[in-house]
Amino acid sequence: MDYLSHTPQERRAMLDRIGVERIEDLFADLPAGLVDPPMELPPPLSEPEILGRLARVKAPDHVSFLGAGAYDTHIPAIVPYLINRTEFQTAYTPYQPEISQGTLTTIYEFQSAITRLTGLPVANASIYDGASAAGEAAALAIRNIRKTNRVLVSRTLHPFYRRVIYTYLEDLACSDGTCGLYEEIGMTAEGLTDLAELEVKLTGDVAAVIIGSPNFFGLIEDWSGAFSLVHEGSKALAIAVSSPLPLALLKTPAECGADIAVGDAQPVATSLSGGGPYVGFISATEKLARKLPGRIVGQTVDADGKVCYALTLQTREQHIRREKATSNICTNNALVALAANITLNALGPAGITELAELNLRKAHYAAEELTRLEGVDLLFPSGRFFNEFALRLPPGKAEQAFAGLPGKGIVPGLTLGRFYPEFGDGLLVAVTDKRSINEIGGLVTALREML
Repeated sequence: MDYLSHTPQERRAMLDRIGVERIEDLFADLPAGLVDPPMELPPPLSEPEILGRLARVKAPDHVSFLGAGAYDTHIPAIVPYLINRTEFQTAYTPYQPEISQGTLTTIYEFQSAITRLTGLPVANASIYDGASAAGEAAALAIRNIRKTNRVLVSRTLHPFYRRVIYTYLEDLACSDGTCGLYEEIGMTAEGLTDLAELEVKLTGDVAAVIIGSPNFFGLIEDWSGAFSLVHEGSKALAIAVSSPLPLALLKTPAECGADIAVGDAQPVATSLSGGGPYVGFISATEKLARKLPGRIVGQTVDADGKVCYALTLQTREQHIRREKATSNICTNNALVALAANITLNALGPAGITELAELNLRKAHYAAEELTRLEGVDLLFPSGRFFNEFALRLPPGKAEQAFAGLPGKGIVPGLTLGRFYPEFGDGLLVAVTDKRSINEIGGLVTALREML
């Protein structure tokens, strides 16, 4: 079995009921040589180490340091064990919420986990991915502050997120007949949002400012500094973009002054899966609750005083009059949200923090080893990063590594020139908890030989 659900206490109870002391006693009638034959076994390994070793036997050419918004992290065995149960796997959207208590419970628990991570009091469910969540947040900001339609987006935000936000704003019908206006905030030489430029652009018609941390280059942004400018200089909403793992170590978006926090829980929910399905989230201040897209599940009690759950807010076209709907983006992806929630609850606050620290330490170790190579430096040496960092390679070597190293069983990262022409020699490297010291050493060796 991939996952053994019985606890030591449950096993003890079963043995006591049977009337034996140990499991081995059940095989007392068999010859000793059959029950416990001598075996030369290596030292025990953790679950990720075992799966990694088996994966290399099955497909030895898949060691990836590619990140850029989609991360190859270890998903605990308890996650597929639980979400593959038929009562979860077959559940769809709760059109009759009164008899869908199981689905409502899982959505409520996911919302609760997101509020704890972001520090904001309200969260919804059923957003496709992080990019969609960012687009929905931009639209929400324009609806919230009428007669303002400019949205300022940091150039350090993921290019795909920026494109989705642009598409949302392009098609958004505003109250005065115009559409949303997308405008970028430039970046500094250190790879961070240019706060001086932000301050200049913060005029009265700005509805929102969107900044991701860690940003596309893996760097930690100054949310507090940026969002204090937003609240001092305008009525705009401050929107933070992140994911659950770095939030376990960073100040929460709420502590930094964010009105809305969005992101993608993929790193704790699901494998890469060829690009999906993922799970976006939005959390916000209480005054924005009625403007959030999707649905919000609330906890209450029934006529007998028992805890139960209800669809507290439904702002979808399918449930209310079209002109009052906030969005139709809530096709139910509660199964993926459940997967994220299982991971978060199985690990607990201490486990999530430990997992985040593991990502952090491995990435910094990899950066130290890679920058020992001749001609390889950090693209932004003064910046703080989480589990992803940008390297500057000698001219032409980034593209050569991206094209050639997969033939040696290694995907070294993402070439930055595709999205930022000025960084044509840049390579974005992601190191997650799944990457072992030997795999990091393999990347260092492969790059050394290529250089």
